[in-house]
Amino acid sequence: MAKEQIKHTLIPEHKKLSEKEKKELIEKYNLKFRDLPKILLTDPAIIHLDPKEKDIIKITRQSPTAGIALFYRGVING
Repeated sequence: MAKEQIKHTLIPEHKKLSEKEKKELIEKYNLKFRDLPKILLTDPAIIHLDPKEKDIIKITRQSPTAGIALFYRGVING
């Protein structure tokens, strides 16, 4: 049974980056995976994305001042 995305006004959009997007992000900002804030593999907001350890999740939030704010989280099995 497929897991569905949670639809709630307080939960921003979550997207799993492709391997290409992940590589581009890491190169652009000269990051290592350990530098990213973490999100648990079992977090209800990403469970529908079928996440794996070391995936990177892009979170898109609406911001009254910035318009759209992007955040990135590294998936861990905590």
